[in-house]
Amino acid sequence: MSAVSQSFPRTARILKHATFENVYQNGKKVFSPQMIIFYMPRMAVPGAGGPATSGPRIGLTVGKKLGGAVDRNRIKRRMRSAVGSAMQELGSDLRVDIVINARKTVLSSDFAGLQAEVRKAFAAVRAGMGKSQGGGLPARSV
Repeated sequence: MSAVSQSFPRTARILKHATFENVYQNGKKVFSPQMIIFYMPRMAVPGAGGPATSGPRIGLTVGKKLGGAVDRNRIKRRMRSAVGSAMQELGSDLRVDIVINARKTVLSSDFAGLQAEVRKAFAAVRAGMGKSQGGGLPARSV
């Protein structure tokens, strides 16, 4: 198993289209130069315990407007690696679904800068989740 899949396991990923749509429709946004992050608290489902329902889940989207398959796959690989290295920023206690829409600048940016941006965005999500109990938050920029 590769290092990326160990730090960003399948149980920590959003895999269903309906979940992506739910986060888009009902979640909050964080804007940054290389990505837009949508996030939404995840409620506990009675009788559905286990690793799939604990901790944050993250989904990545890369639209066809960003280039051909080679470019899109490279963007996804870079984002998975950056997200995997920044997962500790969210913590295992946070029950949140996060969808990251990457921008084309992810291809040409340096990887250390991309990792720093993902960490900043995750810190903003964690801060927003702490405040989301009392009401809605306006869209924020990182």
